[in-house]
Amino acid sequence: MRAEKGVLVAQLTLERVEQPVVVRPRTGGGRRIVREVGLLAVLFGAYNLGRFLSADHAGSAYRHADKLIGWEAWLGLPSEATVQQQALQIPGLAEAANVFYASVHFPLTAAVLVWLMIRRPAEYGKARWALAALTGLALVGHMFFPLAPPRMMPGWVDTGVLLGQSVYGPTTDSGVANQFAAMPSLHVGWAFMVAVFLIRATHSRWRWLWMAHPVLTFAVVVVTANHYWLDGLVAIALALPLLLVFDAGRVRRLKNAPAGFDQRLDKVPAVASSSSARTR
Repeated sequence: MRAEKGVLVAQLTLERVEQPVVVRPRTGGGRRIVREVGLLAVLFGAYNLGRFLSADHAGSAYRHADKLIGWEAWLGLPSEATVQQQALQIPGLAEAANVFYASVHFPLTAAVLVWLMIRRPAEYGKARWALAALTGLALVGHMFFPLAPPRMMPGWVDTGVLLGQSVYGPTTDSGVANQFAAMPSLHVGWAFMVAVFLIRATHSRWRWLWMAHPVLTFAVVVVTANHYWLDGLVAIALALPLLLVFDAGRVRRLKNAPAGFDQRLDKVPAVASSSSARTR
């Protein structure tokens, strides 16, 4: 902590005397990227293994779906089936939703993590563990509350199968994914976290537009009948405290820093990170 505070004070001193800040390239970047990608691959593989092991719960998955539909009606949430039927009336909308569902979720999340690793290493560590923690909690939910998605229930249309764009296949035994892992929705949870990561790590006044990503993702999983409203809401409810917990260090630093210091620090994240690494 003392070393970190010393770096922050030195940065302010340099700004006051208007001296140029020299950023030295960090060594071992390639090895670090390979190591981090390997770690993420291991986490993703463990998650998929857990999904596979918990997949054989068809009976309880359909019972849970019936219960959840009743809970949503009691809460007064709009019917996802009605929303989907209205969306199907718009030409090309279902096709676009299927493509988004299949091609944006994991690639965009991975791309954002790689960008944070390279450009915002201080933010990357928090993002990685927040995302891993959410994924772990989701796995617990999938194992103890298997849930059949709407597309398997009467009243909904499986747009993927209908349009020949399914990532799962025509039956519950198709593919390697656990199709009863609807609660909570990692599509919505990851999208929400990705938006928060990018809002924290960037300084453009347009950065808040990233919140459109989880909103659009939520709409897509409903239109494609892959998730219920409660799936996404529970994912966001789990993500919020994790985002706070894994950003606690930043909160403590800003609490002890001089007034207005957080704005100055955010302008030089790479310098502070590299200087901190040399101090340690």
